[in-house]
This record gives sequence, structure tokens and C-alpha cells, in this order.
Amino acid sequence: MTPYAVVIPTLVRESLPDCLAALAAAHGPRPEHIVLVDDRPATPVPDPERLEHALSVLGDLRDRTTVLPGEARGPAAARNTGLRAVTEPWVVFVDDDVQVGPHWCAQLHQDLGEATPDTAGVPGVITVPLPGGRRPTDWERGTAGLARARWISADMAYRTEVLRRAGGFDERFPRAHREDADLALRLLDAGWRIRRGCRTTLHPVRPASRWASVRSQRGHADDALMRRLHGPGWWERAVAPRGRIRRHAAITAAAAGACALAATGHRRAAAACAAGWAAGTAEFARARIVPGPRTPEEVATVLATSVVIPPAATWHRLAGAWRHRHAPAWREVAR
Repeated sequence: MTPYAVVIPTLVRESLPDCLAALAAAHGPRPEHIVLVDDRPATPVPDPERLEHALSVLGDLRDRTTVLPGEARGPAAARNTGLRAVTEPWVVFVDDDVQVGPHWCAQLHQDLGEATPDTAGVPGVITVPLPGGRRPTDWERGTAGLARARWISADMAYRTEVLRRAGGFDERFPRAHREDADLALRLLDAGWRIRRGCRTTLHPVRPASRWASVRSQRGHADDALMRRLHGPGWWERAVAPRGRIRRHAAITAAAAGACALAATGHRRAAAACAAGWAAGTAEFARARIVPGPRTPEEVATVLATSVVIPPAATWHRLAGAWRHRHAPAWREVAR
């Protein structure tokens, strides 16, 4: 049996008990150690009962579980905190909003046993359940895209020593976005391989507010960091969708141009720019509405956010490019 530890960074969301219960119920060789990194901010003071309730579902795995305080600097930093506590040869990172399959432990044992000496990582197979009887919403389709992510850290096993030598996760990625692809590309550049495993993990769609898609545009700053670290071809290497950032920039430029031209009295030119903005925004909204359920609530949400997303995405991309313009290669911080 190949010993392994499980590291779970968490904000102690409502999904955590389901995550831990699924791990406790999974058949197969059990983890030697579970490291739960409580990454909630120190203020306001976190409610300890929420965490204790989640831990109560672990059963006999509770004795193998260590809870460490995080620094509220995002999942990359929290995973590194957990990594420093691991002594087993393999560490498996699991997010707190997933549920491992009923035979996950046995399948993981098979994945690790089949790993060749040059294999640094083995990701699991992520499935996202979508509602039956209707088309998925824009938010649900976005979550479903996680199933196509190549190196998603929602369920990812790494050789512990290899990960330490690579410096762990780059803590300049403050969100659960691109930090997994960055680490994978660094390991591939070092000559290691990453091969997909057979174990399965469920990633339910979390409830989200109407403006969640706007907040997710912060990830464009992480894309700017990826370009700085891995060059303009990182999209192809990571097999990641490029998205609509160029169209968002064009729509935003048209809106800004319309405002500037109108303020200086160039009405015809301002009208042309405004028409370009309206056409671009309408095309963006249509592309999001057509595949969805087209309910009044969904249409209203998509229309409102389609106006805000292009400037938000453009702003975060430009801010990220400026902030990371001199970013060096990641180095492990000694602690």
C-alpha cells in the first residue's frame, strides 16, 4: 500500500461536512493523515462550532486529522501550509466543495500504484452534476467547465518531495484560478509527467448570487501573471480556453470612446462607438442566454452582468499586467 495524506484547504463552508463524510465513507486504503487548513480570516472571530460539526462526520478518521490555521491568503497558500505538515510520500489535495466517490480510496491506491517513477502528479476525474429537465444556467455551465480542466487541484495527487522541490503552489495566485496550471507547467518544464487517474470526484454546483460571474472576472489578473511566468503560449500548453478578453477589451474601448467623444462634442463618432458597444454587448448577452433556460430571472441576470463584465474583465487584466510586470519565477518561502 502506498501511504498518502489528504490536504483540504477550507473556509468552513456548508459543503465541508459533505466533503468529509464522503471521504470517511470511501472504500479502500485510508489516508495516513488528513490535514485540514482553516483559512478563515481572523476577524470576525471564526465560529469554532461550525468546524467541530464538520469534523464530527469523520468517524475513526478524526484521530488521523490535524487542523492547522491558515493565513487567509487564498487556497494556494493554504495548500502550502498543509504540505509542510505532510510526511507521507504522496499528498492529495481535495477542495472542500467536492465529494469523493464511494470507491475513491481504492481507486486512488490504484492510481498511485500505477504511477511511473517520472510521474509527479495524478489528477482525479471531476464530474459536475447538472440539473435534469432544463438547460443549465450560465453559472452552472461555468462550473461544468471544471470537468474539462486538465490539472484541477480539486482532486490532485502529487509526490510530496517533488512538490516541495518545486516550491509548492505559487502564493501570488490568491484565488482558486490558474494556480494549479502554473504548478503543473513548472513540473512539466522540470521534466516530470502528470497522468490522469481513474478515481472519480463529484463537484456540485454551489449556489451563487446574481453577480458571481462579475466577481469571477478577478481571475483575469491571474491570467496576466500566467503570461508573465510562462509566456504568451501558456494557453495552448495548459489546454485552457482563452475566453473573450479581447472582445471584452474592444467593447470597453468602444464604451470609453463613446463617452470621451460625446464629452468633446464629436456626436457622430460618439454614436458610432456607442453602436459598437451596444452590438458587442448584445452579442455577448445572446451567447450566454441562448444555451440557458431563458427564464425571466436568468435573462435579467445575464443582461445585467453582460453590461458589467467587459469593463470588469478589462480592468482586472490591465491591473494584473501592471502588478505582475516584474514578477520573478516562484521560489519557496522558508518558514
